[in-house]
Amino acid sequence: MMLDNMPVIVGVGEAVEHLSGDLSMASSAQALAARAAAAALRDASAAGELAAHIDVVVATRTFSDTTSMWPAPFGRTDNMPRSIATRVGADPRRAIYAIAGGQSPQRNVNRWSEKLAAGEVSMVLLAGAEVIASTKAALKAGIKLDWSETVDGDMEDEGLGLEGLLSFDMLKHGIVGAPPGYALCENARRVRLGMSREDYARRMAEVLAPFSQVAKDNPYSMFDEVFTPEQILEPTSGNSYVAWPYTKAMVAKDGVNQAAAVLLTTVGKARELGIAEDKWIFLNAYADANEKKLLNRPDLGSSPALKGAIRQALEIAEISGKDLNLIDVYSCFPIVVLEAMEALGLEPGEKRLTETGGLSFFGGPGNNYSMHGIAAVVRGLRGKLGAWGMVSANGGIINKHSVGVYSARPAWRKCSSARLQSALDAVPDTKLEKLPDGPGTIETYTVEFRRGQPEQAIVVGRLDSTGERFVANGFPGDAAFIERLLNEDMAGQPVMVAGFGKNNCVASTFEEMQALRPEKATAFRENYEYCRALVNGNVLEVVITRPDQMNALNPMAHEELDEIFDLFEANPSLWVAIITGEGEKAFCTGNDLKYSASGKPVYMPRSGFGGLTSRARTKPVVAAVNGYAFGGGMEIALACDIVIAAETALFALPEVKVGLIAGAGGIQRLTRQIHFKQAMDMLITGRQVSAEEGKTLGFVNQVVPAMELMTAARDYAKLICKNSPTSVRLTKEMLAETERFSAIDDAMRVFPDVLDKLLASEDFIEGPRAFAQKRPPRWTGR
Repeated sequence: MMLDNMPVIVGVGEAVEHLSGDLSMASSAQALAARAAAAALRDASAAGELAAHIDVVVATRTFSDTTSMWPAPFGRTDNMPRSIATRVGADPRRAIYAIAGGQSPQRNVNRWSEKLAAGEVSMVLLAGAEVIASTKAALKAGIKLDWSETVDGDMEDEGLGLEGLLSFDMLKHGIVGAPPGYALCENARRVRLGMSREDYARRMAEVLAPFSQVAKDNPYSMFDEVFTPEQILEPTSGNSYVAWPYTKAMVAKDGVNQAAAVLLTTVGKARELGIAEDKWIFLNAYADANEKKLLNRPDLGSSPALKGAIRQALEIAEISGKDLNLIDVYSCFPIVVLEAMEALGLEPGEKRLTETGGLSFFGGPGNNYSMHGIAAVVRGLRGKLGAWGMVSANGGIINKHSVGVYSARPAWRKCSSARLQSALDAVPDTKLEKLPDGPGTIETYTVEFRRGQPEQAIVVGRLDSTGERFVANGFPGDAAFIERLLNEDMAGQPVMVAGFGKNNCVASTFEEMQALRPEKATAFRENYEYCRALVNGNVLEVVITRPDQMNALNPMAHEELDEIFDLFEANPSLWVAIITGEGEKAFCTGNDLKYSASGKPVYMPRSGFGGLTSRARTKPVVAAVNGYAFGGGMEIALACDIVIAAETALFALPEVKVGLIAGAGGIQRLTRQIHFKQAMDMLITGRQVSAEEGKTLGFVNQVVPAMELMTAARDYAKLICKNSPTSVRLTKEMLAETERFSAIDDAMRVFPDVLDKLLASEDFIEGPRAFAQKRPPRWTGR
């Protein structure tokens, strides 16, 4: 018996726009999505009277609204769901822009079916589209299009949902797009199964090849070429590697113009509107699950979340994978299909695994691909009461999973994935060592290609000393290492790894590591590009020389400062350093934002911003703040031991104003150097603070007229140099060792270690001797 509140899919629609004819007439994403939505409405009722009953429109987020990697050069709508709604004659009370990810279409069917069953809504239209093919073609042809659109009405934006999908370590090592991340997982899966490189590659190609025939027969496919396993497998000029072991034929094709839509309602509403029952398809079971962050997964070659979601949905539906008649498995990369087969208990060739043709051959319309899978499965199930269909959707790098089991058999039960997710979360993360050093063993690896040529090695391994995981690249120019990765099975092989600011790097042996790693400077250069270093007796003066850029720092400037302060620490005759900025306007205004916006790699050395903020120093540094000290510039000042500021100086940590945080020590140091409430005031407002207020708050030591700044800083350095450099150094060391303790009794217990070093120093003897002889001490610092 069908209850009136039972959710049901009553209409599906798809649209494709091939690259032919006049590109100036190419559809925008909102226009193409509306075509699919109109098709779904017609599919449900030829009378075309359903639009007025739609009270919710949910639009799948486009790639250009998901990541900056996909720009919208021809503009976009400011309200995708209402742009779609307006075109089909709907005026929904709610318009929702869905969370990003390939799991989104199936997740939305699951989520809105629950709301339909609960009586919160009565009819929901899901729709989405991508027009990346037209975008690329128009750009190449120099044709200007105008897809911008302003639509009245509110919109609920669910956001990007990128948490857990990206990390700084991934970005540093080139795991940015999908191919390298999936390739690492794919190779790890091969290693887990104990298969040779050749056998596993053949397995991938054999599983994917039948998809291409399905795509050819699909009228909504973007492509129609049929591939043999050999054609998929063989790297050629037209089928080059993207990221080993993937050729182009193995990966999702995002250059498409495709749209799909699904119309959901309840049994009661469908009856009221006279929608024929032979159109009705029911969501019998479903599940949603999230995987751990990529580099923290215990097994990179397996997805417990994907398998768990599929198995839970099948268990609730009381069927097995072998009972399924129609299956559409997300197929952006082979591993997703192979892991799904494992969960379904299917052997290669046992069942057809796609109803669309898959993302490699049918097309991969961004986050909306699975909407096409749902549409195809729904059409295939109509009129077949005993048949079962399943759609599994995937987002991120095997991060997010949503599964639905469908049939024409009326059924509904609210499915909770809470226990499944709790079990997945309970598994301990694998610890990632961010700055590894020493011997390790390769766990998995890939080589990224650009224009058919190998460009970068990416290695994930385990440190021999701790078993902790690391991620690294090959050294620049180490073509031999890339060749080994491409031609040998390097899993389980020993390597040497070293952590640098830009990235971690691996070499095959210790000897190769020593030959490849950059040589450390042994003396100050006469000329630096971004700064200046001057030795004056026991004092080093460092000047940032980018006044035209307000002394903002780019990665190359960081590296120069890192080198300078390395030499300062290593030189026993240098006891104090002063750092300042050239010109009158700025000490340092943080990151060079123009450089950051250029798309070039942004990084810092291990020693942190300006070579100082993450450095474990043994010698005092004085900041002579001559103007603006904003963002990273203020963080440099906070990292120094003494801050002497010109009366005109201004301090601020304005990162919150531009969507960032003061992560280079600003948060950590300011809350320790001044009262917590005053520190939070600066951190969460980003407001500017004068030199005098900075002195009142406590992070500025002295305020002097601007013309007297360097004189005051030099006088202060001389004052420090009158004292034992050993005592000064050990004072800093003792503070560094004890500041982690909250109890004074615990802090006092480390005192004897520092005292032993003091007892062994020459200054320990020289100080009392000079005092007794009534002469100035002759400090050596040894």
